[in-house]
Amino acid sequence: MASTSDIRNGLCIKFNHDIYKIIEFLHVKPGKGPAFVRTKLKSLTSGKVLDNTFSAGHKIDVIRVETHTFQFLYPEGDEFHFMNAETFEQISLNKNILDAPDLLKEGTNVMVQINTETDLPLSVDMPASVVLEVTYAEPGVKGNTATNATKNATVETGASVNVPLFINEGDKIKIDTASGSYMERVKE
Repeated sequence: MASTSDIRNGLCIKFNHDIYKIIEFLHVKPGKGPAFVRTKLKSLTSGKVLDNTFSAGHKIDVIRVETHTFQFLYPEGDEFHFMNAETFEQISLNKNILDAPDLLKEGTNVMVQINTETDLPLSVDMPASVVLEVTYAEPGVKGNTATNATKNATVETGASVNVPLFINEGDKIKIDTASGSYMERVKE
């Protein structure tokens, strides 16, 4: 058993008969009344996100997890196949356990958290950003550049991303996996 002082991003806990991963937290110490911790929890079984407030000193049930590096192999319907980088053992995970499945390119390394009690995968941590090639981009119309004009572009994984007007087909762009937004153009 741990307490609210042990809460951190990425911690997996048992809560309301389900397993949740802490996405965000904030320790709040108001001038009047007891301290508390506001958290944003993501269910690792259904993918739903909920807000919860724990009072200071509240006991939480932490789940022991191991983190292993897995390489993404290929998608097959709603199943995504991964290979352990050390043991070469293959696993398949459902699409809803992934945060940004449309940004996964074959060969990408991800971190998979595995429950040590049941040996079942709990969550997949994507890299902070990925570099993908633009396969289709609408032509940028000259004169539309009053303020930060963007257009729609499709990358090699099939995901749609809003990019600045100067991005063309064949360009490689860096995409933030947390928000799915354009970061910068990559020169090679």
